[in-house]
Amino acid sequence: MQEQIKFIVSNAKGKPENIVHENNYCPFCDVKSLTNIFKYEGDRIWLMNKFRVLADTMQTVLIESSDHNGDWSNYSSKNGEEIMEFALRCFDEMIEDPKYKSTIMYKNFGPHSGGSLLHPHMQIIGLDNVDAYSHIHVNNFAGHDYLKIGNAELNISTEPILSFLEFNIRIKDISDAKSMSNSVRMLTNYILHKFFNGKFDSYNLFFYHINNEIICKMIPRTSTSPIVMGYKMPQVDNLEQIQKVEKEIIDFNAGFNSGF
Repeated sequence: MQEQIKFIVSNAKGKPENIVHENNYCPFCDVKSLTNIFKYEGDRIWLMNKFRVLADTMQTVLIESSDHNGDWSNYSSKNGEEIMEFALRCFDEMIEDPKYKSTIMYKNFGPHSGGSLLHPHMQIIGLDNVDAYSHIHVNNFAGHDYLKIGNAELNISTEPILSFLEFNIRIKDISDAKSMSNSVRMLTNYILHKFFNGKFDSYNLFFYHINNEIICKMIPRTSTSPIVMGYKMPQVDNLEQIQKVEKEIIDFNAGFNSGF
């Protein structure tokens, strides 16, 4: 049976939005109004999600930065490392709580990502009764390791979950947060500025604990394929295209300023 989460429509009433309408109010900029804060380090804040629309879950938000226009594509190396380390610690804290059957952490960026707020943030959600990983297989993270950044191994999924191209970043533990951060910074720049000549303005990050590794899966986003929507059947780029993208990323990384 397919795992499902019930969406509580009434709880979404009044939910703010400023991805499409950029001049709308931003609750994450109005720090004094924030409540139910769990952790506060520098300008990084982990707190309860005020609009809890998923039934039988603990929905939380991790505000990455006080910079409303901040993003992994413009964070400095130091700032990115601090955010990644903080996020992974918060993620682990919820994973270790026995009250949740599973825990997920992800990020939306851009108008095609499924998000509603521009201000940089992630979501960490504890699911009471649902195993979010029941349809995820270790093969979804397998691929040719074409690049290493610090202690992070990068590959492109040969058996993606649903997307054409899914970029995986693998580290051993939180001590390698800097390596993951620098990899995410480079890949977000590549996706937003180089990939398909800058066609993509959106992406998602998904985080997993798989086989004693921490994995970040980065997916460029555009309109979802009808084949995926109607048949849950991913369309996979051929090997030639995957190798072309790998080479392009290697070249892009060579020119990327790691001290940005």
